[in-house]
Amino acid sequence: MLNIQKFSFNRFIENSYLIWDNTKEAVIIDPGCKDTNEVETLLNAIREHELRPISIWLTHGHFDHIYGVAELSKRLNINIFMNKKDMIILDNNAEFVKFFNMDAPNSQFSYLDVKDGDILSFGNNKFEVIETPGHTPGGICFYNREAKVLFTGDTLFAGSIGRTDNEWGDYDKLIVSIMDKLMAIDGDVEIFPGHGGKSDIAYERTHNPFLEPFNEKEELEFINQ
Repeated sequence: MLNIQKFSFNRFIENSYLIWDNTKEAVIIDPGCKDTNEVETLLNAIREHELRPISIWLTHGHFDHIYGVAELSKRLNINIFMNKKDMIILDNNAEFVKFFNMDAPNSQFSYLDVKDGDILSFGNNKFEVIETPGHTPGGICFYNREAKVLFTGDTLFAGSIGRTDNEWGDYDKLIVSIMDKLMAIDGDVEIFPGHGGKSDIAYERTHNPFLEPFNEKEELEFINQ
């Protein structure tokens, strides 16, 4: 059984996830914990559940998703996984934060590159890496077919999509990523995004206003049946 605990960190109310199964092995996704109190909140949950974290997975490199990465990886002595195409985002986070009058995160950490189709495992769980560029060049999602869960970062939200007006964002690429890769996933798969509440693929197919061409296609197929 897959357990998922969500935390909302920093001024951007970024969703960080602690996931584990009955083996007690665990993974941290997008630890955006910005200060000591937020870091301790996550560590206390790990202690409470008596977990053994084995790695940190990053959906992308934006500052609000990586505030806690360097400290947690050092304190827990665990590896970090990220798509190398987002190195340009890490290198420019100090510039990004100036627009929001926030402190820059520590982006000086080593990571292991993951790409489309790679499998990341912990305990009895396997997650497929899905590259979904658009919000950032190296944006990725993590998909567990058996548990029917998809961690979408800032690619796909409940009723919305990630912004693409930041430097290195690309709206067309994001839409293609979502339409071609995520909308092909089973409708009953739950999505756990980087901000806001969860949803599922079926709901986003029919209700997400940014995916109207897909919605119209679904309606036509239903009518023609």
